Order: sequence, then C-alpha cells, then structure tokens
Amino acid sequence: MKITGTFLDEISHDIPHQNWGRHEWDQDFGYMKAVGIDTVILIRSGYRRFITYPSAYLQKKFGCYAPPTDLAAMFLELAQKHGMKFYFGLYDSGHYWDTGDLTHEIEANRFVIDEVWRQYGHYQSFGGWYLSMEISRRTKGATDAFRTLGLQCKAVSGGLPTFISPWIDGKKAVMAASSQLSKEDSVSLREHEAEWGEIFAGIQGAVDAVAFQDGHVEYHELPDFFAVNKRLADRYGMQCWTNAESFDRDMPIKFLPIKFEKLRLKLEAARRAGYDKAITFEFSHFMSPQSAYRQAGHLYNRYREYVSQLEMDN
Repeated sequence: MKITGTFLDEISHDIPHQNWGRHEWDQDFGYMKAVGIDTVILIRSGYRRFITYPSAYLQKKFGCYAPPTDLAAMFLELAQKHGMKFYFGLYDSGHYWDTGDLTHEIEANRFVIDEVWRQYGHYQSFGGWYLSMEISRRTKGATDAFRTLGLQCKAVSGGLPTFISPWIDGKKAVMAASSQLSKEDSVSLREHEAEWGEIFAGIQGAVDAVAFQDGHVEYHELPDFFAVNKRLADRYGMQCWTNAESFDRDMPIKFLPIKFEKLRLKLEAARRAGYDKAITFEFSHFMSPQSAYRQAGHLYNRYREYVSQLEMDN
C-alpha cells in the first residue's frame, strides 16, 4: 500500500508553520512525486481570519486578513507542473468548534465554493474537493453539511469528486492541547459501524470517498475498524481511502514524525483490508527531506526503501 496523496497543511490548528515560499514548495512537490504521490489536498482554504487565497467574500463576511500570497493559485500551478491532481479544501469558520453544530459551515462555504470555482476552475490540475469539516461520530448538522456542500461542489464543477476525512473515536482521540495521550472511553466497533452507517446513508451521492484518519485507535485494533470502514464504503458506493498519519500520537511531544515501523503497520493493515488509496497527513512536515524536523528526512528514506522493496516483490 503506497501513499499516493498528501494534505498541504498551510492553515493549521496545531502544526508549526515552516515559512516556505514558492521555491521550497516546488522542491517539495518534486520530493512527493519521487515517491509516487499524485494527489495533493489543501487541508482547508482558511480557518477563522487566516485564508489561503484573496477571497473578497471571506474578507467582507468574516473580517479575514488579506493573504500576502495566493497559495491556492500557487498549489494549482505546482500541481500542474508536477502532473498531480489538486483537491480544494473548504473554509472553516471556527463556529463548529465553538458550538458543536456543523450547519454553520454550510452558510460559510456556499459562497466560497462558487467564488473558488470562478477563480480557479480553469486549472487542469483542479481535480476535486475536500469537505474539510472533521468529525468522529454523529454530530449535529454533520450529515446535512456534508450532503449540501458535497452536492454543490459537484454541481458547480461538472461532477468533480469529493471526499471527507473523519476520525475514529478511539482511545487516542484526545485534544491536541491536552497533556494526555489516551482516554478511558472510546467507541466500540458496533457503535462505530452503526453511527457511520447512518451518516453514509445520508451522504450517499454527495461524497465519493472517505479517508478515515488512522491514528486514534491502537495498532492491533486497526484490522477490525478497517474492515468495518471498507464494508460501509462498499455498501454505500464510496471509495475507501486511509489517511495514514505520518506523525506520532504516542509521544508526549505533539507532534513529531512517526516511527517508520508504525507507519508500515498502518499501511499494511489498509492493504489487507482492500483499501483503494492511501493519503497522509502530512508529507511536508513529517516526511519531507527539507522539513524543519530532521527525523522527517530519515522517514522519507525508510519509506523509499519500503516502496523499492514492494516494487521488487511485485
């Protein structure tokens, strides 16, 4: 199971910024392509007042700051140069995190989708949409938000694919700001299947792929949860991807590049479950040779060796 996609974490909640310009990003796209990555995903086009592109609507509606660089255009151009598909991540107003109600994001994004397609829809590399609202369980307004925004994205862009990347409410699903690494209560396999079966039924036709984050359950639990995810995706006609987190949730320092052995365990579990694609959060901080974290370059080398061995075995 090779990683063929990565998020681009330009507007982050909790990962330090690397202050790259076009030159550094161009180099990074080259490193990505060298290990088989063909898909890049803007994790969100904005969060609260910080945005990645000069949105007249968001600056007026939410008082967002004018960005010094049009990152959306830059990523689309670099994706085109390196032969990759770019998925546009929607805007996060922050109201969901404040209220627990995802319906706020419908209003925030319905103008963004139209604006973005007008400004960037002509790029050949524009390959799809990422519905960037993250949930783990039944959440107020989630199904309506995913369905409404997913259908709008597909309608304006001539049916380009959409995907979501929720997390499993396992023992390691703790807030990044917490000093804890795990919690006592976690979702059971049966609860997970029932709740996500209900959500999938509601978003069928509006969402084309689901990429569950793989870092919130113990490694020995992955096969069972992966089997449930694949079964549900097949039932409701969606592709089943894995979001193979390339950072380590088991360390007291949040967040550092993951130990390669752990990444391999997760990728192998996805392969055995018959997943369609592996993406990661995220290459540039945790796997890139030019990352601010020196360990990331070593992870890149170990991963390249792994890919080479897979190719020899096949």
